Amino acid sequence: MTPTGPLVELHDVTVAYGRRPVVWNVDLVIDEPCLFGIIGPNGAGKSTLLKAALGLVPLVGGEVRFFGEPLGRVRSRVGYVPQRETVDWDFPVNVMDVVLMGTYGRLGWFRRPGDRERRLARECLDRVGLADVAGRQIGRLSGGQQQRVFLARALAQQADIYFLDEPMAGVDVRSQERIFHVLDDLKAAGSLVVVVHHDLRTAAEWFDRVALVDRRVVAAGRTGETLTPENLQRTYAGHVDVLDDLAQAIAARGRTP
Repeated sequence: MTPTGPLVELHDVTVAYGRRPVVWNVDLVIDEPCLFGIIGPNGAGKSTLLKAALGLVPLVGGEVRFFGEPLGRVRSRVGYVPQRETVDWDFPVNVMDVVLMGTYGRLGWFRRPGDRERRLARECLDRVGLADVAGRQIGRLSGGQQQRVFLARALAQQADIYFLDEPMAGVDVRSQERIFHVLDDLKAAGSLVVVVHHDLRTAAEWFDRVALVDRRVVAAGRTGETLTPENLQRTYAGHVDVLDDLAQAIAARGRTP
């Protein structure tokens, strides 16, 4: 299917928990495949914004469109990797079963995964470096391995857009590098990858575009043009250590995306 509009559009999106606004009047348009980071301080509403885009929390106002359409019309084209802390890791299911869940959307309600789906699931596990643990119970894996399993599940969906909510939180360096390389491959294949992320150092290194968020979008655009001292001061007011770390990361990178 050929897109009929920007890949993702958020217009005047507002979310509140009770009477407390969490994000408000957010406008954001992503019109091409890239690695897109949603960056901001703790409590800035980054994860809420992601969930609002996916219809996982209700909107107080505004609208969200994918390819110019409401999510319900293109849901199979949008993949999602939730935060690890939201998952019940004691659930008695093995790694292969989790990855196969990514194929359910295309199969429909009454078809069970067959040989084709199992081959796809094994290929996805191989891409994230976990083909050798396919039969293991999901709760017996390390945090980094668990996150990579959920990435493999999203890959099995064969989506055009992927949303990941803090995929690097609590993950070892080896898993972080593996995940970022997989995300980079997805972008190279023409997918949009949107990631809620907390580490400014790796944000400057990996993302093509970013949105700085503190309940609203402070700034958005190409990474080197957006992560400026002025924009960061507006987003991370009072977090001097964060700004110093980012300045060092950008200097070490030595290029503008």
